[in-house]
Amino acid sequence: MTRLLPAFLWPYRRRLLVVVVLVAAQAMANLYLPSLNADIINNGVVKSDTPYILRTGGWMLLVTALMVACSVGAVYAGSLTAMAVGRDLRAAIFRRSIGFSQDGAGDFGTSSLITRNTNDVQQVQMFLVMGLNILILQPIMTVGGIVMALRQDVPLSGTLLVIVPFVVVVVGLLASRALPLFRAIQQRTDRISQVMREALSGVRVIRAFVRTGYEQRRFDRANVELTDESLRVSRLFSVVMPFVVSSAGLSTVAVVWFAGLRIDSGDMPIGNLTAFLLYVTQVLLSLLMGVFAAFMVPRAAAAAERIRAVLDAEPDLFDPPTPASTDRLAGRVEFRDVEFRYPGAEAPVVSGVSFIAEPGRTTAIVGGTGSGKTTLVNLVPRFYDVTAGSVTVGGVDVRAMRREDLWGVIGLVPQRAWLFSGTVASNLRYGDGDAPEGRMWRALAVAQAAEFVAEMDGQLEAAIEQGGCNVSGGQRQRLAIARAILKRPKVYLFDDSFSALDVRTDQRLRAALAAETRDAAVIIVAQRMSTIVHADQVVVLDAGRVVGRGTHEELMAGCEIYREIVESQLAREDVA
Repeated sequence: MTRLLPAFLWPYRRRLLVVVVLVAAQAMANLYLPSLNADIINNGVVKSDTPYILRTGGWMLLVTALMVACSVGAVYAGSLTAMAVGRDLRAAIFRRSIGFSQDGAGDFGTSSLITRNTNDVQQVQMFLVMGLNILILQPIMTVGGIVMALRQDVPLSGTLLVIVPFVVVVVGLLASRALPLFRAIQQRTDRISQVMREALSGVRVIRAFVRTGYEQRRFDRANVELTDESLRVSRLFSVVMPFVVSSAGLSTVAVVWFAGLRIDSGDMPIGNLTAFLLYVTQVLLSLLMGVFAAFMVPRAAAAAERIRAVLDAEPDLFDPPTPASTDRLAGRVEFRDVEFRYPGAEAPVVSGVSFIAEPGRTTAIVGGTGSGKTTLVNLVPRFYDVTAGSVTVGGVDVRAMRREDLWGVIGLVPQRAWLFSGTVASNLRYGDGDAPEGRMWRALAVAQAAEFVAEMDGQLEAAIEQGGCNVSGGQRQRLAIARAILKRPKVYLFDDSFSALDVRTDQRLRAALAAETRDAAVIIVAQRMSTIVHADQVVVLDAGRVVGRGTHEELMAGCEIYREIVESQLAREDVA
């Protein structure tokens, strides 16, 4: 936590200074009140001096008002600071998370990243809300209370020298034992999120395979593990409150006992006893506040460690120090002896791949399952970096460009056509944020989506739920294709993006698309032969290597693997 918070608190150092000053003023006012109370008793009540009682009482009211004002101001400024730090932490985790490659995000897990950006940040935020007040106020009140107690009566203060260190040691030991338990709680919370996320995402599969009971048992196990860890922490801290309260009671008894002897001998005024008791109460209350903070510190420390792990994680991909210009970049994609292997893998996924996708021409990539088609497409927008060879766009290595500049010239339609919650228009404007309605309808027409959008309530303003779950798979694909078309990129990447379309819609879409992509390179990954048979170039992959390249007719004549793919599909169609 000491590594995480200073950097995020530094921008708010002036506000922090205000909090410290207000808390210090609150503490001093609080410590001054028992002395005034002792003066009223010793100089006013004992001497029957009513004017002195009224004057000192009025002064006590002013000090109390100052204390209340400082307390309110400190809490307000501290809360503003804590909320601002929480906002900055969430933004930093989000920025770092979306900068990870797919492997980088996988090191933490999606559920864990979500938990770290919500629950963990909330723990740190709650700690700051308390810490900026209690953790500043507590040491001032403890030390100040002991000093003021010494001023009232030095021999009687020996009781504090025994009680305070004992309470501090016991609470410290309990807090140190709680830290690993809080780490475990955060991990169990991750597990709850993971199981819940998987169950909701795969609910159709769960129901189709009648695995509802199994998933319920899996969630129950994760839930019980979290409950057990939470109970361990609760049992640990359940002894703290009775311990502190009993310590306060025993301290009061001891103070009254010894003070009575000193008052009886005339060594101590009666008013000093009341002040001393108030100071003892303030010291023990500040220790009690420390106990409350002890509840927060271990959990916040565990949360801060997890947040720091994300922020310290080195991104897999970097922008170059002096990026190449993309202003006049042509839509020409070239793979030069490309190799890629996942970290820790024994063999590369693709190896020795070389071909060129020219502007105005369509390049289709085909191959069996696991042949590396999607991996090859993901190398163009630099979702991964090649481990050997190079991928160039417009003659410039993709690693020499800023990633945002590279993404700006690419229109990608992934295997899973993802739509965001919002409207049809808001999803299309991911391609062009300033696109007028006319251009959006044009893109929808090319993608063969204009007809069903026109029938939706609200048309372009029709609601789209998260993931596009309120439209069919084919409609999602067509909206995703329209989004890419609206962008007018120099390179189109279609990763099995026509699989949910019927053959007739597929043909019409490709015919309309040809007119929109005259100046752009089009790379299509597809399994359906009708989608790729008219491509200008077909690249055949097998086990990550290029085993054939040419037109459909050339490959049918000279590539056995391609011919087997075509014949197997024709056989399936005949059976159907």
